[in-house]
Amino acid sequence: MTKIFIINGGQKFGHSGGKFNETITNATVDFFSQLPDFEVQTTNINEAYNPKAEVAKYVWADVVIYHTPIWWFQVPHAFKQYIDVVFTEGHNHGIYHSDGRKSDNPTRNYGTGGMLHGRKYMVTSSWNAPKEAFTLPGEFFMETSVDDGVLFGFHRMNAFTGMERIDGLHFHDVEKNADIINDLKRYNEHLTETFLNTEVYESLSNCNS
Repeated sequence: MTKIFIINGGQKFGHSGGKFNETITNATVDFFSQLPDFEVQTTNINEAYNPKAEVAKYVWADVVIYHTPIWWFQVPHAFKQYIDVVFTEGHNHGIYHSDGRKSDNPTRNYGTGGMLHGRKYMVTSSWNAPKEAFTLPGEFFMETSVDDGVLFGFHRMNAFTGMERIDGLHFHDVEKNADIINDLKRYNEHLTETFLNTEVYESLSNCNS
């Protein structure tokens, strides 16, 4: 049984109702709930949560799936607060024990003190920016991808815990030119290829064996 922990980081704030990420989150839950070899737990960062219980979900999971919009080139503040609170609670309780360095060689091995080795994570993000803003010369993101740019720190955060990255998916132009039907189709195809591919599935099945 592969255990999937799904986090909806789509904060409801200002003009944002969080509907797109709620839809993507529900699609993820539906995808795995229909499969016999997967077990699911979820968190919505808009709802009250117990930090200790959230740490337990990370420790329980084989795969953590994050869904987040990008606000001002960062994750929303309530999602960032969730990470700060839960990861702090997870110090020496399953998420990390130190930054990995030793006093006799303090310049080496930073970022190796995670406790979630053997787990994997995936992130989807949603943007007002069109995908061409990341790919075309002279456009805003200077030909830097989402993963190598805005989400670089997010990926290193998860690496710090010991988790390994599974390629995610990024949704663009969702405010002015949303195409939820094709986005959902593309996302379900991505989930099928990622999690039902024999080689990938076997590696997930062996996460905590």
